[in-house]
Amino acid sequence: MSEFLNKLNWFPGHMAKALKEMSEEVKNVDMVIYVLDARAPKSSINPEFVGIIGSKPILYILNKADMVLPEDLSKFKAGFKGNNSYVLELNSTKTGATKMIEPIMTNLCREKIEKNRAKGFNTRLRAMVIGIPNSGKSTLINNLCGKKKTITGNKAGVTKGKQWLTLGNGFEVLDTPGTLYPKITNNKTAINLAMIGSIRNEVIDMPELAIDFINFCKSTNFGILSYYNVTDKTLSSLEILEQIAEHKNFLLKRGELDYDKTAFAIIDDFRKGKLGKIILDN
Repeated sequence: MSEFLNKLNWFPGHMAKALKEMSEEVKNVDMVIYVLDARAPKSSINPEFVGIIGSKPILYILNKADMVLPEDLSKFKAGFKGNNSYVLELNSTKTGATKMIEPIMTNLCREKIEKNRAKGFNTRLRAMVIGIPNSGKSTLINNLCGKKKTITGNKAGVTKGKQWLTLGNGFEVLDTPGTLYPKITNNKTAINLAMIGSIRNEVIDMPELAIDFINFCKSTNFGILSYYNVTDKTLSSLEILEQIAEHKNFLLKRGELDYDKTAFAIIDDFRKGKLGKIILDN
């Protein structure tokens, strides 16, 4: 595995600001909806959120669950379940996929609801939605609201500021910017975050990332590479990248291989699910 991490230095100012705002806003919510990318559920955990969440009830959403095999994802679910938490796997782009969320929110906050009911007034639940960039938070909220109310995009850093939105039953949710942490210390985690689009392409060495992905395919499921008609297991990862470039006829003006274009195509194919159902964490 390459030292991908050593070349990565990305923590925009808006993320530092977002963490500060979350720390302030969490006092005003009853629970947290924590959106994780099912393709990398472990890598999607932001250590900075631990202190922010505190003892608030948590609903973990394993989003984009349609892009991984159920049996692979089930190995991670147990780690998110607890007395004060619940885990739900879904595809937030599917209409009606979020209909289970509101009943779960009610159940997680039942103690507060019952106390308020005993005092003679109803509870308007408020939840803060958090997650790393490109985890699908805004798409999830749009699905919850029943119409498009937030800005979405298949890249990191689309949501720039906080947005309070009201659901049909009066529940309120706070959309927050996708936020990484100031110092990523694990090389594999950095690679996974780059693979799922949580780190902007502009700060990534794409050929190196593509080679890391090919290394992953060679060590876990070489068959993934059959999408590119690669069958020779004796080839190095660089040779495989070059073979894919030749197969796609990605050439520069002088007839040299276009490594950047090839690498981006591979990463893009993964992100769009063209290479099959793949989970990066182990």
